[in-house]
Amino acid sequence: MLQYSRNKLISIVKKNEDALFVHGVLDDDIYGIEIDVSIGISDLQILSIDGKWNRWTTPECPRAIFFLQEAVGFRVENGFTDKVHKIIGRKGCRHFANLLIECCFSAKEAVQVIKWKDAVKENPDLSFDEFISGKTDTSKKVEEKNIPIQVKEKPVKDKKNHIAAEKKVSGDFFIDLHMHTSPASPCSSAPLDGLIQQAKLIGLDGICLTDHNYVWAPDLVENLREKNNFLILAGNEIITDQGDMLVFGMNRDIKGIIKLEELRDEVNRSGGFIIVPHPFRGFLNFAVSDIGLTSEKAAQRSLFKHVDAVEVLNGKVTKRENDFASKVAARLGLPTTGGSDAHEVAEVGKYATCFSSVVKNEKDLVDALKNGNYSPVEFKKKVMSQ
Repeated sequence: MLQYSRNKLISIVKKNEDALFVHGVLDDDIYGIEIDVSIGISDLQILSIDGKWNRWTTPECPRAIFFLQEAVGFRVENGFTDKVHKIIGRKGCRHFANLLIECCFSAKEAVQVIKWKDAVKENPDLSFDEFISGKTDTSKKVEEKNIPIQVKEKPVKDKKNHIAAEKKVSGDFFIDLHMHTSPASPCSSAPLDGLIQQAKLIGLDGICLTDHNYVWAPDLVENLREKNNFLILAGNEIITDQGDMLVFGMNRDIKGIIKLEELRDEVNRSGGFIIVPHPFRGFLNFAVSDIGLTSEKAAQRSLFKHVDAVEVLNGKVTKRENDFASKVAARLGLPTTGGSDAHEVAEVGKYATCFSSVVKNEKDLVDALKNGNYSPVEFKKKVMSQ
């Protein structure tokens, strides 16, 4: 039986009036790393970085620490994720790159809390959601406590990158089932309005918001659909004792880590659907032959007994990890899906899921997922070829 565990911890303290100290730890059965980052509060600029290897796979791994210094001076802004992956991930180590990104976006969230607390001194009734949305007039309360859209939709003018309805294959309906918004997911730097605009621009038929352990208010999502004249759906990426799970059709707000068996029971009672995303992320750092991992052995993982489908196209893992997930899903006879796992606006639609029927709301989505008439697609590649 294949066993694997991964632990990630990020802690933040205020170093002084204009700097945060962030400590990140990533530890699993294969490697262990730590990182210390100082980040400016006023400009979210990286001031210093120190890395440490506790466990590594090859003698080349420790050399990656040297390249961490190339990220000093970066600001946590649009394009930050791509820059870190390009500099740290390619030259050094993708695990350090991922940990650095999460540390920095956690710091960005902490800065928002600091600024909110300062604003509360002037306006004691100001909630965090109101501060984030820019609604400082507390005399006008709203029922929805989720993050609203802030920028008005602009009409699409770039015909080169837009798939006209008449060019689509009849019956094909493309939805990016996996993405994260800021600040609902602290690891994301993608504002909701930016994700929606980009999805419409490249010709997707819909997107699904799957923020980490975050429940979007149904009324808010419905308002977003009407306001943008575009299909916006709500899901949830929930942390379980056997990894992250994409859940659709269940609105229970789950905090912390839940046992997968308990989540399965909850979803069954709600009539929902579970997709396991990136099931082999990090497993294939060694060659498959080195750790004796075959699709037959991998298919014996207990988690596959509790899910309805497998995400086999994920924008945040390697092609080899996606291909391996596809082989395991085929062996198990489980349906397969695709999603960008976007944390940046530019990542929207890299992968998506093609449905054979039109989806109008969350109920339609769950029904379509249960019917099984869909397939994962490399959506952006499809766009560029037309």
